[in-house]
Amino acid sequence: MKVLSTKIHGILDYITAIFLILCPQLFDLSNSSSEGAVFVILGILTLVYSAITQYELGLFRVMPMDAHLVFDIFSGIFLAASPWLLDFSRYTYLPHVIIGFAEVAIAFMTRSRGMLPL
Repeated sequence: MKVLSTKIHGILDYITAIFLILCPQLFDLSNSSSEGAVFVILGILTLVYSAITQYELGLFRVMPMDAHLVFDIFSGIFLAASPWLLDFSRYTYLPHVIIGFAEVAIAFMTRSRGMLPL
């Protein structure tokens, strides 16, 4: 069920991006280790593609919202799978899995068209 507007999604994007960048400190992970770096890299990428998305909070508005949602889904799947893909699951995996699935869920709950014309 698509219950989130693009404006709410945009707010969540920027909050999520900052949260991802802070995750290594919050979960006591090294920024230079793959388990910490994956959060920071995905957080920065989320900031970038959010800034170029065609929605109320986009700064440059060149990327269609549908494409943005695809990026969110792939980012969430990659984050959830990263402990096994990058071989650090024996150290930590739960934050990556939970936050990754949350990203995917938010993408699936978002309407791809906003209420205001862009």
